[in-house]
Amino acid sequence: KAVDRYLAAQPRLSTVGIAREVLPRMDRRMILHAGPPIDWARMCGPMRGAIVGAILYEGWADSPQRAQALAAGGEIAFEPCHHHAAVGPMAGIISPSMPVWVVTNPAHGNSAYSNLNEGLGKVLRFGANSAEVLTRLKWMEKTLAPTLRAGLEALGEIDLKPLMAQALHMGDEVHNRNAAASSLLIKKLVPALLKSGAPAGDVAQVIEFIAGNDHFFLNISMAACKAMLDAAHGVAGSSLVTVMARNGVEFGIRVSGLGDRWFTTPAPVVEGLYFPGYTTRDAAPDLGDSAITETAGVGGFAMAAAPAIVKFVGGSAQDAIANTLAMTHITFRRNPAFTLPALDFAGTPAGIDARRVVDSGILPVINTGVAHREPGVGQIGAGVTRAPLACFTQAVAALATALQG
Repeated sequence: KAVDRYLAAQPRLSTVGIAREVLPRMDRRMILHAGPPIDWARMCGPMRGAIVGAILYEGWADSPQRAQALAAGGEIAFEPCHHHAAVGPMAGIISPSMPVWVVTNPAHGNSAYSNLNEGLGKVLRFGANSAEVLTRLKWMEKTLAPTLRAGLEALGEIDLKPLMAQALHMGDEVHNRNAAASSLLIKKLVPALLKSGAPAGDVAQVIEFIAGNDHFFLNISMAACKAMLDAAHGVAGSSLVTVMARNGVEFGIRVSGLGDRWFTTPAPVVEGLYFPGYTTRDAAPDLGDSAITETAGVGGFAMAAAPAIVKFVGGSAQDAIANTLAMTHITFRRNPAFTLPALDFAGTPAGIDARRVVDSGILPVINTGVAHREPGVGQIGAGVTRAPLACFTQAVAALATALQG
């Protein structure tokens, strides 16, 4: 039943909202973060830097030092994005004033949310919090968000599964390669933006911003995957994995039949291709909610669609195909909506079964960017990692106990 619900979901890009107005249970003095629950004292460098930036952005403090004191003082609630039907890449920070994508799933009546992608370089999600970063975030709130909202009102909702499926046929895997999906999105948006009545100068800025960022679609892909998997969550007895997420300290999963429980273990450091001058010694452990894409059967599970990604994450084109094929041994089905030309249009591996992971020892593959362990340095590489077995062992034991009870 859980897998059927996941496969039947129909995520649609609906609008852009403000977090405090649209996210369920979002408090005015709350900041959401990637991964399983964690408190300020245990957070990694990039997440701390991003939270300081969010506090400055909200105007709750007027200096990084005061922002750190506020974060440490217990006056601000920190909760996982996943507790609010949301996801965010890397540090995953969503604060009350930030704009968020709203993805609806009319097939099951649920919605999911994600922040908007800032681009590359010095950005909040890697822990940067300079004046340049804050200025960009304010522009995203005051110009980008309302302009996109106007464009979507003129266009109507965008069905995301067909767009993602087309991107898979054009060389994306909609996690670390979104060049095609971002292009398909802008192709739909530009005529609507021009007809929307939004100020011409704002429209020009927005088009230029999206066109300059091949990763722009990533956050939409994540919210679409979250909407599909949330539809499958809460089915008694189901061993379907509905969340894989990392906070730079711990890697955590949630399972459909085990409610809101997290099963966590230390997050691994990613082996991969590092930028010149950097090694694993400089890296933060694995970070971000973007593994929701692999949980939904794309990203690393669909690497057969994206042979060019090996230039970014390492390995060979044959490795990319082998990774996809290996994932068929730990999933319930193949997804007929997401097909892979390199595999004669077979569907992507769909629905991670925690029991099969434990029984086979085959670990879910994740391709991911790597953040520097210090806040604000930014991305220092990318690679392919595996979800740790311990999470799945814990979850299967808990499921066995629940079923016996």
